[in-house]
Amino acid sequence: MTDQIGIYILIGVILIAVVVLFTFVPVALWISAWAAGVKVGIFQLVGMRLRRVIPHRVVNPLIKAVKAGLDINTNKLEGHYLAGGNVDRVVNALIAAQRANIDLTFERCAAIDLAGRDVLEAVQMSVNPKVIETPFIAGVAMDGIEVKAKARITVRANIDRLVGGAGEDTVIARVGEGIVSTIGSAKNHKEVLENPDMISQTVLKKGLDAGTAFEILSIDIADIDIGKNIGAGLQTDQAEADKKIAQAKAEERRAMAVAQEQEMKARVEEMRAKVVEAEAEVPLAMSEALRSGNLGVMDYLNFNNVKADTDMRDSIGRATRGDEDDEEQGTITPRPPQR
Repeated sequence: MTDQIGIYILIGVILIAVVVLFTFVPVALWISAWAAGVKVGIFQLVGMRLRRVIPHRVVNPLIKAVKAGLDINTNKLEGHYLAGGNVDRVVNALIAAQRANIDLTFERCAAIDLAGRDVLEAVQMSVNPKVIETPFIAGVAMDGIEVKAKARITVRANIDRLVGGAGEDTVIARVGEGIVSTIGSAKNHKEVLENPDMISQTVLKKGLDAGTAFEILSIDIADIDIGKNIGAGLQTDQAEADKKIAQAKAEERRAMAVAQEQEMKARVEEMRAKVVEAEAEVPLAMSEALRSGNLGVMDYLNFNNVKADTDMRDSIGRATRGDEDDEEQGTITPRPPQR
């Protein structure tokens, strides 16, 4: 009975050991590598487990690379994986570069991948150029007419400048700047409409792909259209602004004239007040002259007679002038002359 229990315990320990072995040591992966002719030892796979490296993330790309004829060892792939790179994408890019006769080393490919760029897409773009389409870019010719143009940029990836090179946004911005500059240097919008290729030729001569991760192969104008008359709009806005300034100045002059008129009226009223004040002193002076004997009673009466005669003449003169004015205006019928 004791011997049977010992046998069962031994069998259980063996089963546990086998399960742990197949769980911790990827035996199936080792068999696949051995069948593909890739020399990967069991202890190497165990070391990958200990270094927190997923074995199939390294071994499967290694099998692919060996079958493609690439000279890559396990340490390089494992180091790239530990650095946070995509091992499978790097190997695929190296295989694609080898088939396309592109000189690309593992170190360069790994650097491009760690820089955050899709190295496989870059290799594919080197073989098959990519077309980047810009939005409508507006420029204003010298005659003030707005011209809108849309361009298609054919680019090819430059492997040597992928690390540190600018992306598509920079290429689009530079091409847009060149389009605006070319349209702005045209004397009138008709020149741009007649020869849209002048835009692409001028932009290509500027070497806009310098410092970017691409090589510009061609720039083609896909569409061109006429926009607003910017010059006329600016002139209209300027004329409206000038009119408002003139109106403001005229209103300022009118306000100054009204203020001056009110000031003159105030001065007239002030002068009238002084006249009334002076006239009020005349009776006082006359009474003082009568008391002092400088003015006699007859002199005073003669003065009153002269004053009354003067008032009568003034009233007659005003009445005569009023009749003449009415006669000129046709409001009264003139009297016939007496015989």
